[in-house]
Amino acid sequence: MEFKNRDVISITDFSKEELLHILKVVRQMEQKPKGSLLKGKILATLFFEPSTRTRLSFTSAMEQLSGTVIGFSNANVTSIQKGESLWDTIKMTEQYADAIVIRHPLEGSARLAAEAASVPVINGGDGSNQHPTQTMLDIYTIQKIKGKLDGLHIGFVGDLKYGRTVHSLVIALSHFNPTFYFIAPDELQIPENYTEELFRKKIRHFKTRDLERFSKELDVLYVTRIQKERFPDPLEYEKFKGIYRIDEAFLQHVKKDMKIMHPLPRIDEIDKNVDKTQHAAYFEQAANGIPVRKALLALVLGKVR
Repeated sequence: MEFKNRDVISITDFSKEELLHILKVVRQMEQKPKGSLLKGKILATLFFEPSTRTRLSFTSAMEQLSGTVIGFSNANVTSIQKGESLWDTIKMTEQYADAIVIRHPLEGSARLAAEAASVPVINGGDGSNQHPTQTMLDIYTIQKIKGKLDGLHIGFVGDLKYGRTVHSLVIALSHFNPTFYFIAPDELQIPENYTEELFRKKIRHFKTRDLERFSKELDVLYVTRIQKERFPDPLEYEKFKGIYRIDEAFLQHVKKDMKIMHPLPRIDEIDKNVDKTQHAAYFEQAANGIPVRKALLALVLGKVR
């Protein structure tokens, strides 16, 4: 399995065996959190969209392994404002860095960046399309909190249409014989191309808008916010905001060991009182971004195999 100089653009580019190998390297990174593995290496973080967890965890991961980080979190201070193309921005950046992480509002932008660059490119989120490194930390979190990946009952609730974390995670978990429950109004349901793939793979899945209908079946509930920035019509967002809320009353209808995940940030879809319950796993999930991104950086830069 060769990861050196490999781009990380879509979760569809990785086989089940490759994902399991990445998780193995992540566990190694947790056992040896510090080190000089990436000393002398430079990571460029190009964030054309807002980010907290992804950008900071990549920075922390690189610096904990003694690497250096350059880049920007606001495209308004770059030559993009002068009319420079994304292609040229990438061609310029690769002169200064050994790897690039990019977040961009346009679907397919990360793939374009990978075509332009001769150094590894990692997709930090391209529009409503994919977020593969979030998916890797999500499956690592599930493996840790449930002790396995195979045969789990996974619910997804909220904005399943625009939620790129959901799209990537559905693809990744489809390797592990899951049962999926997609909980959303029709207008925000999982896109048909994903359910068509699930039918093809003969993976059981259900659609509903009722939060409690399958609540007692769930091993994991993956909650997403309604993504205001993705709606072409602000009035449509107003129609759906606050439609689902996970609170202590809802927790009376779930299994004692059911875990709640969320890619964050949350708005009002999970009550803060849930934080102190045994069900909350979303802050642990966010913390797992460090070892996961350490593993990916070490792999694509050829420092581990």
